[in-house]
Formats: sequence, structure tokens, C-alpha cells
Amino acid sequence: MEKVIAAAVQAAPVFLDREATVDKSVRLIGEAASNGAGLVVFPETFIPTYPDWVWRAGVWDEASEQLYGRLLENAVEVPSPVTEALGRAARRARAYVSMGINERDRNGGTVYNTQLYFSPDGALLGKHRKLMPTGGERLVWGYGDGSTLVAFDTPFGRLGGLTCWENYMPLARYAMYAQGIDVWCAPTWDNSDVWVSTLRHIAKEGRVYVIGVTPCLRGSDVPADIPGRDRLWGGEDDWMSKGNSAIVGPEGEVLAGPLIGEEGIVYAEIDPAHARAVRYQFDPVGHYSRPDVFQLVVQSGEHRPAVSADGRQGGSRQPRRPMAAPSEGTIRAKRGRISPARAERREPR
Repeated sequence: MEKVIAAAVQAAPVFLDREATVDKSVRLIGEAASNGAGLVVFPETFIPTYPDWVWRAGVWDEASEQLYGRLLENAVEVPSPVTEALGRAARRARAYVSMGINERDRNGGTVYNTQLYFSPDGALLGKHRKLMPTGGERLVWGYGDGSTLVAFDTPFGRLGGLTCWENYMPLARYAMYAQGIDVWCAPTWDNSDVWVSTLRHIAKEGRVYVIGVTPCLRGSDVPADIPGRDRLWGGEDDWMSKGNSAIVGPEGEVLAGPLIGEEGIVYAEIDPAHARAVRYQFDPVGHYSRPDVFQLVVQSGEHRPAVSADGRQGGSRQPRRPMAAPSEGTIRAKRGRISPARAERREPR
């Protein structure tokens, strides 16, 4: 396996402006690549912005509806010209890119918190939709399902991750560990002092490299024409997110960052062979697991609101077949007969 330079891009989006934020993203991908990065990771929902107003406006506030309308208008369909532009940027940079977007459902009015993954040839490898929006986020984002708990093969090991407070979900983490992940992307909005400790815990628990990346955004970054601008946001001193980007090694050691209070790019070298070697001490889904006692079951199928009588889903593929690797779901204590180590991925009924 190869080593790679990882880049955590801590930046401010162009607030609720999809095209301008894509342009800025393309520039930042190029900048990171020019400094040697082969993996470039952006914050959650960087395009067109994190919906900070869910923590500031009331549920039925008039501005909330108007802001959601603006978010929906500037959200990203997958695939679309936006994903094509990002793919071209990844190809020019010859880098893997993980990009946070607000994803618009092509057939409805729902937005998802989605992390996209691109390869150096510009192909869209896949996406992860956040399973559980937190608190006020449930006013703007739908729920992901088990079909996007995915990891991807790269020259520097298996790449994947979880978004923000999904990283506090033990079963979701185990689902990713069970796919043999080596490099873990943890895009977030969390600015707390505890967050870096979370990154360190995941790194040591999974024996993985963790790339934590947070945006850097102030009230002064909100344009004057945004609904509720003067009532909901202040100026330079009104921090929405101060940033908290850091890269952590597989024994919990902080390799770079955290970067706080400014835009910038955090870099660190990743050596997947080292991550795998230190699992001789602890491997949560290998020699340190007890599949005879605990079993994890994952509902891996794609859930759709309407399915035809013959089992086809209108305009969509049928649910994926079960994955061979163990993954997310429920832990069941087993008594009596000891069965071989395995994990089941269950399709929706």
C-alpha cells in the first residue's frame, strides 16, 4: 500500500450560493494538490453551507421557511453539473476528494446531509448520507439509510467515514470498522473542546487515521439579501463555526491541528501499513471481537417510499444484495451454541 498526504480543508463556503461555493472548492482542491495532497477532505454540507439558522430561528419562523427554500434551490442533485465539476477538479488534482454537500432529492423536496467521494480519475465513487440529523438539523435534513454505509478501496487503504455526531453512534462506527476501513473522514460542525478527543478515540479504537474537518464561518459571511440576515446574525464577532480541523494517527496521536479561528488547510502523511500493523494490539472486528457473544446486523437495503407490486422501485434500482462484510444494525446477546464469526446485513421487508 502507498502512503498519502491528507488535507483537511477548513474554509468558509459562499453562504447559500452553490455555484460560487463550487468555484471556491475547485480552487481549494487545486491548492491542496499543489502542496502534495492526494486526499482532500471538506467539511459537512460545505456546498452551499451548513444551515446554521436551525439553531437561531424558531421552528415556524417565517425566515426558516424562506431559508429552507433558498437551501433547496442551491442544494446539489447527484449526479449533476456540480458533481461533474468536482470530478474534473479531482482529476486535475490527481487526488481523492471527499466533499460535503446538501443533496436534493431529485423526486421530492427533501435535502440530505451527504458526503461525496471522488477518485483521481474524476469518477464519483459513491456517497454517504448522514443517518441521524441532530436536534434542529431535523428541520432541514432527511434521514439516510444503511445503503450508504460504504467504504472504498484506494492505494492507501480503505476510505470512508461518518458525519458529525454519527461518530458518537457505536454501532455505526462498528459498521465501518467491519468494512476494513483504514482512513476515516469525520466532517463536522462541532466546535467543542471535546471533539478532538472524539477524533482521537475513534482513531485508537479503530486503529485508523482520522481526518476531522470543520468549516470556519462568521455572521459577517452571511450576505445582506439572506432572509432574516440582520435579526439572526451579527458581524465579525458572531462565530457560527471557529473551525476545529485536525488529523489523528491510528494510536490516537494528533498529527496536525487543531486549526481554530482561521481558514486554512491542515496536512499530514498517512501510512496505511502502520494503521494495520498496530492492530496487533487491538482489532475491534478481528482478534479483539467476540462474535460468539455479540452480533451486528445491518439493514443495508435502500428504502423507498413507493415500490411497485412486482418489486421494482419506480425510477430506482432494487435494494442491494447483502454485503459480505459485517456492518451496522443491532447487537444481540447470544446464549448457548457458539456460531462462527459472522455478521448479517438484512434487507427491508
